[in-house]
Amino acid sequence: MDFEILTRLLEEHKFVEFINELDSANPIDAAEYLSYVKPEYLPKVFRLLKKDTAAEIFPELDTELQEAIISHITDTEITNLVDELFIDDTVDLLEELPAGVVNRILRATDPERRNEINKFLSYPPHSAGSVMTSEFLSVYSHMTVSEAIEKIRKTGDELETVYVIYVTDERRILQGYLELKHLLFSSPERLIRDIMDDAIISATTLDDREDAAALISKYDLLALPIVDKEKRLVGILTIDDAIDVIEEETTADIEIMAAISPTEKPYLKTGVFSTFRKRIPWLLLLLISATFTGSIISHYEAALGEMVILTAFIPMLMDSAGNAGGQSSVTVIRGLSLGEIKLRNIFSVLWKEFRVSLLCGIVLSGTVFAKAMLIDRASVYVALVVSLTLLSTVIMAKLIGCTMPILAKRLGFDPAVMASPFITTIVDALSLLVYFAIASRILGI
Repeated sequence: MDFEILTRLLEEHKFVEFINELDSANPIDAAEYLSYVKPEYLPKVFRLLKKDTAAEIFPELDTELQEAIISHITDTEITNLVDELFIDDTVDLLEELPAGVVNRILRATDPERRNEINKFLSYPPHSAGSVMTSEFLSVYSHMTVSEAIEKIRKTGDELETVYVIYVTDERRILQGYLELKHLLFSSPERLIRDIMDDAIISATTLDDREDAAALISKYDLLALPIVDKEKRLVGILTIDDAIDVIEEETTADIEIMAAISPTEKPYLKTGVFSTFRKRIPWLLLLLISATFTGSIISHYEAALGEMVILTAFIPMLMDSAGNAGGQSSVTVIRGLSLGEIKLRNIFSVLWKEFRVSLLCGIVLSGTVFAKAMLIDRASVYVALVVSLTLLSTVIMAKLIGCTMPILAKRLGFDPAVMASPFITTIVDALSLLVYFAIASRILGI
């Protein structure tokens, strides 16, 4: 799509050609173009769009643009727009907009759809129910293939996906599923219960949305059925929404692991003060915790005065310990996120990380012993102190690094909190305590 052509058509008031060009574009590309339109022209341009085109483009716009459009269109236009949106897109929209705008949208929505929207908004923010859609294909198990196809012809055109059909009984209890191709190639008189697959994989409305998205990834599903506590089918999580969930959760984990509070806005659209507020609490916390390191060094100031060469090895020991702990924590956090590591695996993880840390520690301590002797010209006892400290701290750091994310998960916290910055601060202090304890014992300081 050529943005320059669209702009020229708009400036020349060739609205028919402009709308035809925009209508034929991918909704994501069209939304990207609208983000470049001057704010004062945006509502006018949006009004020119066909209803179905507007409904496809609107969910792809940034929240600020959505709010700007809503604030400049009439209640009737809001009603028409919401009626064209899929229910999950409507819920996502309402969760991001200010309360005043949300109230105006709900007032302009017909009572039946409003009740359905409110039901979705009542689910916990990060639950599967909050991101599912209620627009899906379902047939009864006692139907014939021809009856099921007839139902799909009547209702399928209004739904988000028709590739997977879910099978229920009259009480909406989920019994199985079948793909559209299996329906098309089956005899018209066959019963649905005879051709459906009853090995159903599902999630409940209160399950964590990240866990539900992980099921789609694990089993290569196009959609995941969502059931309530009575096993009644109430919605589905589609693959496009699952990708959005995975992207949002991964972004949040990366930000937490970098000691930044998660943000929902893109980087370039986040203000300086907002970015500052997301970062400063973590920096203050890490600053306060890092003061323990300074206190430990101050406590052993007299010992360092007697053996000044010990000071030269402090940065290396602290960095090595922090890096070793960071490696383990990131690996375990990834395993927890992908479901590869469960809480019950903590002892298996500890045993594996202990063996890995022992091998790493031996190689690193041997290397630093040789460096201390050959390059730093330190005595054998000093080299022994440094190498033993490094061996001990690498083992300690890796065990702490693999344990803390699992314990955080057990306590209900995000394991990503226990990533490199937090782990590094802890093992830095512990490595100094080990260093001076070993030096005191061997060197007698």
